[in-house]
Amino acid sequence: MNLESKITSALKDAMRNKDQDSLVALRAIKSAIILHKTQRSSSDKLSKEDEMKILQKLVKQRKESADIYLKQNRNDLAEPELSEAKVIKQFLPKSLSEDQVKEIVKSIVDEIRAEGMKDMGKVMGLSTKKLMGRADGKMISTIVREFLS
Repeated sequence: MNLESKITSALKDAMRNKDQDSLVALRAIKSAIILHKTQRSSSDKLSKEDEMKILQKLVKQRKESADIYLKQNRNDLAEPELSEAKVIKQFLPKSLSEDQVKEIVKSIVDEIRAEGMKDMGKVMGLSTKKLMGRADGKMISTIVREFLS
């Protein structure tokens, strides 16, 4: 079952259960998928990589908005953003711990024999592909810098 059909099914369930928080998040996912499909450079079918990118982008947007609201002491606006992020995360693969990410990044560094910050682009490219949807880009970047410095 692809992401679009999972979202459609979850949307129907949320409508039946009158779950407004889930409805907003699921509609955002559906909208992002449709928007991606209608872009000129996009094909009609979504790859797994595209699905992960869309979901990660949506979660990141919600978290950033919530952070801004929390800094402004607007918990009333932050809570819906965080609940939407939680709903969207359900469709992402289980996140890896920092130690697991370190192991994978270390294996990539060893594999390509990276030496110093000049190889950061190579390591980041391979790491983000391998960890797609399972680790935050900021965490990956921090760990790569740690290994290469």
